[in-house]
Amino acid sequence: MTSPEQSSTPREQYADRSYRSPAALVGGVLLLALAAWLGGDALVRGAAHTRLTAVAGLLFVVPLVVAFTLRPQVRAGADRLLVRNPFRTITLPWAAVADLRASFSSEVFTADGTKYQLWSIPVSLRQRKKANRQAQRAAAGRPVRGRGAHLDPGTEAGVPRAAADRTLDELRELQERGAAREGAQGAPVVKWAYEILAPCVVGAVALVVLVVV
Repeated sequence: MTSPEQSSTPREQYADRSYRSPAALVGGVLLLALAAWLGGDALVRGAAHTRLTAVAGLLFVVPLVVAFTLRPQVRAGADRLLVRNPFRTITLPWAAVADLRASFSSEVFTADGTKYQLWSIPVSLRQRKKANRQAQRAAAGRPVRGRGAHLDPGTEAGVPRAAADRTLDELRELQERGAAREGAQGAPVVKWAYEILAPCVVGAVALVVLVVV
C-alpha cells in the first residue's frame, strides 16, 4: 500500500492519497497474462465451438480478475473517502464516516451503521502478530529486529504497527481533520460497476448456452 508523503503546505497536505494492494496488482497481471495465453491459444488453434467457448470464458473470467485484483482502490482526499471495491464504488464525505476498523478485514462505518469493506487494504494477521511481538519486545526494553519492524512515528516508544493498522491511522487522522469542512458534508453515494457486471453476466450466460448445446 502506498500513499503520497505529507507536506507542510496546505494544498499538498490535502492531496489525494491512494491505497492499493501491490500483491493483488501483481497477481492480477499474472492471471490476465495466463488467461490471454490460454484463450489466445484456443482462438488460434481451436474449432468453431472451442473458439466461441474461449470468447465466452474470457468475457466471464477477465472482468472478475480485474474486479478482485486491479480495480480495488481507496482514495482519501480533503473532503471525502472514495472506496472502489470489486463491484461497487462508494463515495463517503468525511462527515458521513463514523469509524474505521481493521479486524479480519478493513472496514469503514457510516453514521447510520452501514459497513463497507476496504478491499484494497488487506489485513495480514501474520503481520499483525509479528508487530505485536515486536511491540512486546520494545515495551520490555529489548531491541526490535527484522525487516517487518515498522515503527509508528506518532509514539515516543516507536511501537511497531502492522501495515493495515498504520493505514487506518492515517485515514482516521484525515477524517478527524476534514469532517468539519464545508465540502465534506453530505450523504454516501454508492454506484454499481456495470462495466464489470455486464460482461460477466454475458459471458456466464454464453457459457451455459454453449455447454447445454
